[in-house]
Amino acid sequence: MESRNIDLNADLGEGFGRWHLTEDEALLSVVTSANVACGFHAGDPLTMRRVCRWAAERGVRIGAQVSYRDLAGFGRRSMDVPAPELAAEVAYQIGALRVFAEASGASVAYVKPHGALYNRAVHDDEQAGAVVEGVVLAGGGLPVLGLPGSLLLARAADAGLPVVTEAFADRAYTARGTLVPRTQEGAVVSDGGAVVERAVGMATSGVVTALTGERVDVRARSLCLHGDTAGAVELARNVRRALEGAGVRVEPFA
Repeated sequence: MESRNIDLNADLGEGFGRWHLTEDEALLSVVTSANVACGFHAGDPLTMRRVCRWAAERGVRIGAQVSYRDLAGFGRRSMDVPAPELAAEVAYQIGALRVFAEASGASVAYVKPHGALYNRAVHDDEQAGAVVEGVVLAGGGLPVLGLPGSLLLARAADAGLPVVTEAFADRAYTARGTLVPRTQEGAVVSDGGAVVERAVGMATSGVVTALTGERVDVRARSLCLHGDTAGAVELARNVRRALEGAGVRVEPFA
């Protein structure tokens, strides 16, 4: 890669009420950007406020992780939401998180779709455009984080928004550079050593091996580690340690 700087992001605040899924405080000591659930696939006001406060205290950038309205399915079910409704819901989620970020002395620094919305916006022009419309409606010209080559990033660029490419060390790729659906065997890379190796390869050479064996270009400015996997904190620490050992500077993009 031309640049040897990388951002580490993780999905955080993915609990609801008394139910806690991610080890938010511990992960915030490792990552440089936090994709905070905004209440549609997970998260609630108190959780959002707490994660924003912790992130601000550590200098971690706060991102709005917007989703379909799907608490029961954790936002991983594709939904046919009319574009005007989806745009309004995206803006609504960003606005809700902005209140807690600013109350913590920080700000919402970027937007990243979650789960099914993320994957749908890779190839669905209407849904991608609706997400971008929602970001524009929320104001601030926020950067949009997404998959390289996706329609989401294309529409964001057309709207004059900064775009940030993202790669996934713990998810399998197709030969086309998209993520293997979670319903398919091998979609999630569970071996910690393999995740670390893939992270370093992505950051230093910008390539990864697809599930079917092809080498895929995944040049990205941000690297995602899922916070809802077993041993996520230790894995994140190992990834960051390995990246820095390989001469990669780990720093936020926003």
